[in-house]
Amino acid sequence: MASEPLILAFDTSAAHCAAALLSGDRVLAMRGEEMSRGQAERLMPLLEELLAETGAEWADLSRIGVGTGPGNFTGIRISVSAARGLALALEIPAIGVTSFEATPVSAGHLPAVRAPRDQVYLARPGEAPALFAAASVADPLTFPPDPADFAVEIARVAARKAPGDAPAPLYIRPADAAPSREAAPRILS
Repeated sequence: MASEPLILAFDTSAAHCAAALLSGDRVLAMRGEEMSRGQAERLMPLLEELLAETGAEWADLSRIGVGTGPGNFTGIRISVSAARGLALALEIPAIGVTSFEATPVSAGHLPAVRAPRDQVYLARPGEAPALFAAASVADPLTFPPDPADFAVEIARVAARKAPGDAPAPLYIRPADAAPSREAAPRILS
């Protein structure tokens, strides 16, 4: 379709479903939809809509960028598994991009992601990302942009990163899910 590499990027790490399609550094289409549930059902139709809107096809893509978090445990798994599956099917690289990498920051600011219970995920230079009480952080923070712009930033970072291992979720803390109350299924032989 285009002479520039086409990059499809998407993210469901928060209460949104967002995607962008870039040709080189030019944004062809971008969309972000706020949603607290339903990202798994909405992601593939949203990607199809972006491709149709621009006249692109799956075979035109040169790489996929995917948000790897931190954020919503299930949301991250939705995007990462979709990216890995698409990359395998299309035989193109999938590039994982953390929220910290995709958050444009001003000098002196740190990239941060909002977390539950008045906390923030924070990436200080030279340290592993960690979870902090928001009130305990004195540094000026910059949070990710709105979902559509965030997908564009993920695509831009994915364009610059060298392909490597398959993208993997960035989990900073364990999932909040409670253990199942139901008995484990019996396997009959």
